[in-house]
Amino acid sequence: MNVTLRQLRAFIAVAEAQHFTRAGEQLQLSQSSVSTLVRELEENLALRLFDRHTRMLRLTQAGAELLPLARRAMADLDQVIGSANELSTLGRGRVSIASASLQAALWLPRFIRLYCDEYPGVKVNVYDLTEHEVIDKLRAGEVDFGLGSAAATQQDIARRPLMTDEFVAVMPADHPLARHAELAWRTLQDIPLIGPPPGNAVRVQLDEALAREGLSLTRQYEVALPLTILGMVEGRLGIAVMTSAMTRLAHMLGLVTRRVTEPVVRREISLLFHADRSLSPAAQNFRDLLLREARDQD
Repeated sequence: MNVTLRQLRAFIAVAEAQHFTRAGEQLQLSQSSVSTLVRELEENLALRLFDRHTRMLRLTQAGAELLPLARRAMADLDQVIGSANELSTLGRGRVSIASASLQAALWLPRFIRLYCDEYPGVKVNVYDLTEHEVIDKLRAGEVDFGLGSAAATQQDIARRPLMTDEFVAVMPADHPLARHAELAWRTLQDIPLIGPPPGNAVRVQLDEALAREGLSLTRQYEVALPLTILGMVEGRLGIAVMTSAMTRLAHMLGLVTRRVTEPVVRREISLLFHADRSLSPAAQNFRDLLLREARDQD
């Protein structure tokens, strides 16, 4: 059986017009083409759909029973086509992003606003997570892409660099070290610090970079969330080493940041993709927006 959409459309048009010529005008086909399509449908279904008389055309009982089913099938198809058109033209859709909490709070929001202003029918979902959770969600196919450090990538995760930041010391404005414009890592080596726990992607990246220089840091307090670290610094429990992305938030709390050198340690933030999955048109456009804006900031 090889029933085609053209045959079903011709059948519906003839049933509604009760005339082959008028149905042809509606479909912009010749009378003979419409007649052929209906005849082919009858042959495929092994059913007579119309009683044909010289001056009258009438649905058979089988044709009358088939008509509402054919209408429903065509309506469903039209809905599918309409939905596909909306998705391809970004009239609607969904974009899901898993991001390390810092980028989710301080970097992503303005780009979401830019995107939603241009495509108001597309819903953007953001999951603010730890870097390890970003990779897990991406690998499970629960999000379109993620934001995180390049060190968090694995073999099945592709990346596109977005930006870099560097590690800085964060402290109260009246801390003795705040008198210096810059600090050396060796200065911080003997000072108990506040920082993330072992296994944290940001800490791993910093500790590995310092280990290559024969340096190591001691954390007196180990907490997972950047905001908690800043709160403990503001509460005068110590100073912290964080990425420069936190500078704006640190200043809002009345804290100061100082560049740390010898060496300068930088971290790359990337847009992360599952290497074997394609993106929807909506997700592609959001990805392109982020990459374009990141290039413009260089």
